[in-house]
Amino acid sequence: MPGAEIVEAGGREVTITNPDRVVFPRTGHTKLDLVRYYLSVGGGALRGVADRPTVLKRFVHGVDEEPFFQKRAPAKRPGWIDVAEFRYPSGRSAEEVVGRDLATVVWCVNLGCVDLNPHSVRFPDIDHPDELRVDLDPVPGVPWPDIIEVALTARDVLEEHGLTPFPKTSGSRGFHVYAPIAPEWTYPQVRKAAEAVAREVERRAPEIATSHWWKEERQGVFVDFNQNARDRTTVSAYSVRPTGWVSTPLTWDEVPSCDPTEFTMEAVTARFEERGDPWAAMDGVAGSLDSLLALAKAQGPRPKNPKKFPVIEIARSEKKEPALQALENWKRRHPEAAARLEPADVLVDSMRGRSSTWTRIRVNLQHVPEDERPPQEPLEVDFDPWAAYRPGP
Repeated sequence: MPGAEIVEAGGREVTITNPDRVVFPRTGHTKLDLVRYYLSVGGGALRGVADRPTVLKRFVHGVDEEPFFQKRAPAKRPGWIDVAEFRYPSGRSAEEVVGRDLATVVWCVNLGCVDLNPHSVRFPDIDHPDELRVDLDPVPGVPWPDIIEVALTARDVLEEHGLTPFPKTSGSRGFHVYAPIAPEWTYPQVRKAAEAVAREVERRAPEIATSHWWKEERQGVFVDFNQNARDRTTVSAYSVRPTGWVSTPLTWDEVPSCDPTEFTMEAVTARFEERGDPWAAMDGVAGSLDSLLALAKAQGPRPKNPKKFPVIEIARSEKKEPALQALENWKRRHPEAAARLEPADVLVDSMRGRSSTWTRIRVNLQHVPEDERPPQEPLEVDFDPWAAYRPGP
């Protein structure tokens, strides 16, 4: 194939098309650079996706363009690519790629995948997760030390309930903590256990941690328990993110002083060669959820927040940039209100459609005096992500 390059991965030859295509415009890294990175950390990267159904998040035009999500494995694929039928809460199902070997990882990268997004289950038992995942998602303006303090608190909670937690940077603003579990509990049970962790972390660190689901109710670091729901995936260990940073496994001794911006592809390659994989010890330490589920029962139903927040919607857009521009236009129309907003008051949501994300922007006017709050206006950008799926007239 003209312009292609063949690489060896796990004993197979994988064709890399357009190897010189720039994936990261800010650094100039190409598709072939990305492939070589994954080969260099192959054992760790494969551990993160091994036997797991994986959603393909494809950046076919580089990381500066929006990706699209492909649950179903391409019909035209090598015979050695394995698939598994994964059923979603909606009732739909998809034959998803299963991470079997390093060649499968490289093949996914050739399709435009920058990061890898596996489910928390392993084939053939794809109804019982073998990982509890804690995703720490800070609201805008939260300093990195607060995120680390919440991560350490989550570690303590998990350990006190008999689990062995493993930390990693997210490759973006957040942080991840995974705990291996025996595949004996259903998705709802794992999610319930993760919510118990989130509520306990919030109880111990109420000034910097929150377990509240609605964005307008959050302050500090959101302990996102919903990443354990059946329809969710999380970027795997050693995944490269659109930031150019790597979601990097750490030891707990490294966590207090870690800097996520230091974990570039080059740095992680060198680190892996020198130290190996800190998460290699995950195998063989699967724990029980009985203690956390008992904690969830003791916690009881979550109290409802009686407070109503004055949230208005600014834009819904297929692409992020037009939505951000609509926000700037709103600020120019309402400068006094805009000046009173705190960073966490601007709610930028990346919404998942059937095959792509779209952007919704809202503003929480809680810090604007009631008599000065702008009303809800017609949306300057009003994208309907479901229009293409509705029956015609």
